[in-house]
Amino acid sequence: MTVITVNTAKGRLGLEQRRALAGTLTDAVLVPEVGQFAPPARVGFQVHFVERERDMMAIGGRLLVDAERDLDVMVIDVTVMDGDWRPEVRAEVIERVLAAMAEACGLEAPLPTWWVTFRVIDEGSWGSSGGVLSVLSLLDSGVFTEEKAEAVRAALGA
Repeated sequence: MTVITVNTAKGRLGLEQRRALAGTLTDAVLVPEVGQFAPPARVGFQVHFVERERDMMAIGGRLLVDAERDLDVMVIDVTVMDGDWRPEVRAEVIERVLAAMAEACGLEAPLPTWWVTFRVIDEGSWGSSGGVLSVLSLLDSGVFTEEKAEAVRAALGA
């Protein structure tokens, strides 16, 4: 289970960009998380697009509406269940998310004003379907590679 929240200024992303990002952002996290491209795992991912007026966002101590130039500010928050999230896996996710954003925005590289946060929800702290979920119960679903499933078990001491 993963939630990706893209926070932008109002009107920054058009409908076609959001359509593309719904898939590319999902896959940007899915592949490192389960160890392979696994379309059946997509059902466990949500992407939320949140728009804010430029007078509701600030950078460098100034509201965007007051900035001397039109700044392109984004915060993409990736929230995941506990698992195999070693620093190199987190770095891969962050790089893939930023690359997906740049591609959708027609840029060669992400801007320095686009920030990604990565949060891991502790085992036993994610709820759905009327109860608490565990990533351990998902390891035998067929979407995780054997190597990734073992890495998750090792990371959780299971």
